[in-house]
Amino acid sequence: MTLLPAIEIATAPQPDAAVIWLHGLGADGNDFAPIVPQLHLPADCAVRFLFPHAPSRAVTINGGMVMPAWYDILMVDIDRKIDLTGLLASATDVRAFIDRERQRGIAAERIIIAGFSQGGAVAYQVALGHEERLGGLLAMSTYLAGADELAFSPASKGLPILIQHGSHDPLVPEKLGRQAVARLEREGYKVVYQSYPMEHAVCPPQIDAIGAWLREILA
Repeated sequence: MTLLPAIEIATAPQPDAAVIWLHGLGADGNDFAPIVPQLHLPADCAVRFLFPHAPSRAVTINGGMVMPAWYDILMVDIDRKIDLTGLLASATDVRAFIDRERQRGIAAERIIIAGFSQGGAVAYQVALGHEERLGGLLAMSTYLAGADELAFSPASKGLPILIQHGSHDPLVPEKLGRQAVARLEREGYKVVYQSYPMEHAVCPPQIDAIGAWLREILA
């Protein structure tokens, strides 16, 4: 399978861990690549960060405008009607990166899936449905799209999960982030949830928290 184009950043030679980080609607991998030094990972923590670029496609709620998107957004109420075909196709594209990292010698439990907004919805699908236990799931300002069709993998139980959301988010309301937490807890997952006084964005205290979380699970 041909991999999507992606930005690749290694914090040290011979990485023994990988973070696959998915951007939001209309952005690309460059959106989060600058965050790597802000995470303040220790010098002996060798991590390969991968920032794939979503394919360009027509987005219904934007008048059919073509832009980078992991799947189509069909309605303003983003959780009401899901482009499940596009969502699952993007999850397959991301799993190809996991397969490539496994081929490069990275253990599954050292591979972390992260995503913001639309990318976070794909991250949920990938990490919770993967047949191997992964290293962690970071879901930022997002929602659990296609939850009823998601086959929660037994291997994902015990997965470290960090969910973050802005309390003033007008695009993906915080209630959707909290609904994801409630659903995951009903499925038996342990979740760390963090809310920040921001809109649909990322803030410095949040980045500090992500860095601390990564240091803990990659120690």
